[in-house]
Amino acid sequence: MKKILVTGAAGFIGSKTSRQLLEAGIQVIGVDNMNDYYDVTLKTRRLDGLKKDKGFTFYRLDIEDMAAMDPIFRESKIDAIINLAARAGVRYSIENPHVYMSTNAQGVLNLLELMRKYDVRKLVHASTSSLYAGQKMPFTEDLAVNTPISPYAATKKASEAIAYSYHYLFGLDISVLRYFTVYGPAGRPDMSIFRFIKWIDEGKPLELFGDGTQSRDFTYIDDIAAGTVKALKEVGHEIINLGGGKSPSTLNYVIGRLEELLGKKAVINYLPFLKTDLTETGADITKAERLLDWRPETDLDDGLRKTVDWYVDNRSWLKDVKV
Repeated sequence: MKKILVTGAAGFIGSKTSRQLLEAGIQVIGVDNMNDYYDVTLKTRRLDGLKKDKGFTFYRLDIEDMAAMDPIFRESKIDAIINLAARAGVRYSIENPHVYMSTNAQGVLNLLELMRKYDVRKLVHASTSSLYAGQKMPFTEDLAVNTPISPYAATKKASEAIAYSYHYLFGLDISVLRYFTVYGPAGRPDMSIFRFIKWIDEGKPLELFGDGTQSRDFTYIDDIAAGTVKALKEVGHEIINLGGGKSPSTLNYVIGRLEELLGKKAVINYLPFLKTDLTETGADITKAERLLDWRPETDLDDGLRKTVDWYVDNRSWLKDVKV
């Protein structure tokens, strides 16, 4: 493949995936609407880094606007699409469900229609482990995921369904990736690890929903991006978990490690456990190993150290980033 369209290119996963594609000698057309769901400072810095590469072209567009996206497909010979554009954040989706539906479902439908129109045959689509609510651990891709407990999860389920229909009807080759709690340097400031680091470092009360015994299958950003690139291979239609591949870790463990790395004690403000949260997530990644020859290389302790090191190195401007 020579040219890939990456939507959500200024995002956490989108920017790292774009970087890995560029390093592999692949041209990247990046699209992002640069919305302000979280502090755009991070998005701008990620994007500025990508723009230094001559193989990267950027358009500030929204996948919800099909007419605006059309010229990119018409004028560029796109070999595949990696769709990382989405409205993220489980809690915020309760307050603004309509925008989640318009981006996460309608936006994906727009891309599929443009693929059909311009004969683009390959889509890698980002989905979420949030769909596994109520299922038995470890989560396997063949589990029924018919009980989404947030509008965010429901709209991701909708996107998976419409993608399958386009595979069935028009033969599009589609890899659906269910990501498990992605973290790392330049991560989203609305997610727990970024917030925990900043709050502990600044001596501010750390907001913890629940008692901290809830656990997550934390997966390092470089590993997620590598799996996303590998998913460009021809698979027909497959749903594939990308997770840490080891036993989930509790939030209390993460907080303890961050305290050690920062040399500071957390001041914890315990809040009620949220109805939209899962108590535990854990991925069975057998399918990713078999189909993609992918397995994560960075364990949680090493990933947390790298993330804290990045934070400390960039503290001068991160102090102004809102969480």
